[in-house]
Amino acid sequence: MTAPDPLIIALALLLDLIVGDPRWLPHPVVAIGRLIHVLDQGLRRPWLDQRSAGILLLLITAGSAAGASWLLLQLLTVFHPLAGFLGAVLISSTCLAARSLHVESARVATALAAGDLQTARHYLSWIVGRDTNLLEETDIWRALVETVAENTSDGIIAPLFWLTAGGPVAAMAYKGVSTLDSMVGYKNEHYLQMGWASARMDDLLNFIPARLTALLLIIAAPLTGRSAVAAARITLRDRLKHPSPNSGHPEAAAAGALGIRLGGAASYGCVASWKEQIGDPLQPIDQEAYRVMIRLMYISTILMAALCIAAAFCLRGINVPSL
Repeated sequence: MTAPDPLIIALALLLDLIVGDPRWLPHPVVAIGRLIHVLDQGLRRPWLDQRSAGILLLLITAGSAAGASWLLLQLLTVFHPLAGFLGAVLISSTCLAARSLHVESARVATALAAGDLQTARHYLSWIVGRDTNLLEETDIWRALVETVAENTSDGIIAPLFWLTAGGPVAAMAYKGVSTLDSMVGYKNEHYLQMGWASARMDDLLNFIPARLTALLLIIAAPLTGRSAVAAARITLRDRLKHPSPNSGHPEAAAAGALGIRLGGAASYGCVASWKEQIGDPLQPIDQEAYRVMIRLMYISTILMAALCIAAAFCLRGINVPSL
């Protein structure tokens, strides 16, 4: 795996920002999800302990995502170098989720701003793991800000990081692991052992990106009229309060920048849960907090893209295929 041309990174991000993930266009994550579902059922055998089955699940899924991407790029490049270049741009773009994160979260925000709690709860259930059917307005805004902050790291900064480190193949392998974690990385009886390897690998792959995301959110704060000092202070104080070793970093930076408190009560699969609270309740969690969070997400994305393009340029330079 090699770092891509910086032009690939720039075009992939531009494509994601303009087009996103249209529902009519087949997406690799859908194929990865179907593979995980089949493997989850097929690897549950009496003679195979679940932790070993989970390791196989991880290896097969990540290997298939990376291998299929590599093979496709090789075939396209053999056909024509320009086809390989465009294929790399398209594959890289599908690993990014800036526009889809905005679009999916905006559906919730629009319904909530219109006072339609039922619709807001419905759309929120598409993008969060918690139970949404009984959430009140403030709880929905809080969940929305939390998921945008967390997915700024998981869905944008981390893929850009791995795209720069190892090209489209590495980015797609990361996407496979991330999809695995979202499907089997639960600490319940059904997935505690089966999802252990996937959850640990996801933690490992997001270790650096999560901390980078917090730093980028801190830098972005003044560009939205918020305090970088407050964002840095809350990050340093509260980043380790989250159950995840990584999610607390971007959430703490966002909470500090917005002057809000995240965490608290939630429910997952009808089981009540309590997360340590992050941030101070200096401002209400409302539509304005969500809007600023979206601006923070976009600014952080642009800052990370600039870093990645510069790093890729230093590693490889620009290589535009000839016609």
